[in-house]
Amino acid sequence: MRKLTVYTWSLLFSFAFIFSSCNPESDDVNPVKVQNVVQKAIYDSMKEWYYWTSEIPSDVDLSGALSNQELLEKLRYQPLDRQGWTYLTTRAQFDAAFTGQVAGVHGIRIALDENDRLFLASVLLNGPAGKDGWQRGWEIIELNGKSISSFRNSDGSYSFDFGPNTVGVQNTFKFRLPDGEEIIRTIEKSSFQANSVIHQDVFETEGKKVGYWVYESFRATSGLTPTRSQEVEDSFNFFLKEGIDELIIDLRYNGGGSVSVAAQVLNYLVPSSASGSPSFIYRYNGNKIENNSTVNFSKIGSMRLNRVIFITSRSSASSSELIINSLSPYMEVVLIGANTYGKPVGQFPLSQFNRTLRENDVEVVPVTFSIANADGKADYFDGLQANFLVGDDFSKNWGDPQEARLAAALGYIGSGSVSSRFSSTYYEPVWEMIDSFKGLEKEFPLY
Repeated sequence: MRKLTVYTWSLLFSFAFIFSSCNPESDDVNPVKVQNVVQKAIYDSMKEWYYWTSEIPSDVDLSGALSNQELLEKLRYQPLDRQGWTYLTTRAQFDAAFTGQVAGVHGIRIALDENDRLFLASVLLNGPAGKDGWQRGWEIIELNGKSISSFRNSDGSYSFDFGPNTVGVQNTFKFRLPDGEEIIRTIEKSSFQANSVIHQDVFETEGKKVGYWVYESFRATSGLTPTRSQEVEDSFNFFLKEGIDELIIDLRYNGGGSVSVAAQVLNYLVPSSASGSPSFIYRYNGNKIENNSTVNFSKIGSMRLNRVIFITSRSSASSSELIINSLSPYMEVVLIGANTYGKPVGQFPLSQFNRTLRENDVEVVPVTFSIANADGKADYFDGLQANFLVGDDFSKNWGDPQEARLAAALGYIGSGSVSSRFSSTYYEPVWEMIDSFKGLEKEFPLY
């Protein structure tokens, strides 16, 4: 049995793994690059570390007749481990994703409005689309000459075809801009360093300075020790310099990422009085209960907030939910938008414990732990409930104070309530981007 002595894991990643005993399995193992040996390693690793280890069937075919992915599906506890949470990848792809090194994408997120019109929901500044000047609020009326309705499935969902995630693949978009003009743009997929901070601003309302932060992924900056994000540090230094009184954090498209970065964000937000108090608690399976541990707050900076307002949606998952859940015992948190996704569990890669996996470049990343807050709240598989339901508003770009969810948040700061004119805008999309991705890409969904 191996005991973890690491300070924080990611919900899907930690850059540095430090263990009191992390030697590979016994020296008499001679890894052979054949299917059945690898599958036995997958099974053994899952049996040891999987959060729902007691639910793993014992009569699984390990002869190599199944693909590795088919085997993993047999082992996955489907009632709670949603498709895509436990996955296979390679270590290089895993490390690249959590430091923002993306390849074979345009750098866009898309979403449907209440009338099933398709919009650019967000654009990464460093990607091909961002460099070409694309913006949130552009309506996509055709993709490669096909109408958007042609991508609709019989159940009402959508399957958009952007081609393989390969550098150089081209797609042609026909847009309707907010002023009614129609344009056609063709761009290639490329490799680039993804940014996580999409927008930051400060508003004056009711005599208060209100920070607004659009944060789309908990990615760490490569090379920094301890694991943290330079973007996060720069943003909070900006808000500290501005002397904000309130903060709105927009996580509506943030699918999660590094717990170490989430802890960094928490330590800026938490009141000084909570420094040293429990932030969140790791819980492992019955074989690994000696690894259960508590991470305490360690206040960073001088920001003094009585509350934080979060803009959320069903695409807000994992580390996004972690920071909301961890703050709630210590300060007021208000959720505006929609209920979150519901992922109170996390993962880390297992090849470090298994030589067969390591030498065959197979990375198994199963659900390995759950996370509770200081009050013990942990099992929010149905998501964290929004205090005020407000529809997504694609008619406005980031930072426009008239954008429905931002306007509702600013209104709440001023009056303590959300106007019914914003509540009446709420709708449930028939399709959301997060549902079209599996595995590693589900944490950082991009087209």
